[in-house]
Amino acid sequence: MSQELKMADKPTPTENKVGLTKQDYRGAPSTLCQGCGHNSIASQIVSACYEMNVVPEDIIKLSGIGCSSKSPAYFMNRSFGLNGLHGRMPSLATGALFADTGLRGIGVSGDGDSASIGMGQFKHAVRRNIPMVYIIENNGVYGLTKGQFSATAEVGLKLKHHGTNTYMPVDIAWEALVGNASFVARSFAGDPKQVKELIKAAIGHNGIAVLDIISPCVTFNNQDDAYHSYSWGRTHEVALHELSYVPPADEIMIEYQEGEEIDIELHDGSFILLKKLEQEYDPTNRAEAIRILEEANSCDCLITGLIYVNPSKPTLTEKYNLVDKPLNRLTDADLRPNPATIKEINALMF
Repeated sequence: MSQELKMADKPTPTENKVGLTKQDYRGAPSTLCQGCGHNSIASQIVSACYEMNVVPEDIIKLSGIGCSSKSPAYFMNRSFGLNGLHGRMPSLATGALFADTGLRGIGVSGDGDSASIGMGQFKHAVRRNIPMVYIIENNGVYGLTKGQFSATAEVGLKLKHHGTNTYMPVDIAWEALVGNASFVARSFAGDPKQVKELIKAAIGHNGIAVLDIISPCVTFNNQDDAYHSYSWGRTHEVALHELSYVPPADEIMIEYQEGEEIDIELHDGSFILLKKLEQEYDPTNRAEAIRILEEANSCDCLITGLIYVNPSKPTLTEKYNLVDKPLNRLTDADLRPNPATIKEINALMF
C-alpha cells in the first residue's frame, strides 16, 4: 500500500468551533501513578474545554503543592500557568485575575493544599467570589509526602505507617457552602460523565465554582494485603536509598443514575457510599443544600452533583470600578494623570 493511501485511511482530527482539535487541549504525559483519579480529572478538563470551544490562551492554570497540583501540567499546554506555594494558590489567582480580567482561572488543588495549610486562603477566595473554577482533587492523604492523613480523612481510617485517624474530617463542600460560595458541587473521579458536565457548568459560571472531586489514591490509601509489600525486604537489607514500586492499578469507573445510591470498592478493599442528587433537586436553594449535606454526613454518604449555585452574585472583580483594558496591559500614559488634572488637584488642596 502506498504512503498516500495510508495517509488517506488515517482519520482527520475533528476541529471544534474555534478551529482546534482535542490534541490542542492536552498537556505533558502524566507522571502520576497509573490508576490515579487525578489523571481522569485532567482528561475531563481537556474534554470539557474542547467541547465548550474554550480558547486555551484565555485560560490561566493555577496550583499550589501536592500530587494534585502537578495536574495542570497534564492539560492545556497552550494556556498560561503558575504553580505556587503550598496553600497559596488563591492569592495567586486573585492577583492574576485582577491583572487580566479577560482570563478565566482554572485552579487545581488538593485536600492537603486547601483543607489544611490553605484553608484560610480557600475560605477567603470563596467569600470574595473570585471568578474561577476551583477543583479540589480529594484523596484523604498527603500523597506527595508518603501518605499521612489529610484533613479530609474519615474517622477510623487506618493507613500503613500512620495508625488510625481519630479526627473528624473537613467536608470541603460544606466549607464552601458555609463560606458563601456561589457554586458548589461534588463528584467522583470514576464517574467521568458527571465530572465533565460539572466542569462545563463550572466554566460557564460567573464566579467561584468549587468542585470537590473524590479521587482515591492507589499508592498510600491502601492495605498491605492489597498490594505487594516491601516491608519484609526493608527490614532485612541495608539500602542506599528508599525505593518503592507502585503496581499499576485499573482506574475505578462507575455509572449510576440520578437519586441512586451505590457502594464503591476502593483499591484497598474499603468502600465509600455515593448518592447522586435527584433530577428535581433545586440547587439554588441554599438552605436545602445545607440540609442534604448534613443528612449525608449523618449516614456517611457522599452526595454528588451540583449542590448549590447562585448565578447572580457579583464576582470579586465586578465589585471594583476596573477599566475595560486589562491592568497588566496598561501603559505609563494610561496610569499617569495628565498635567491639567494634577493642577486641578493641587488647586483644590491649596
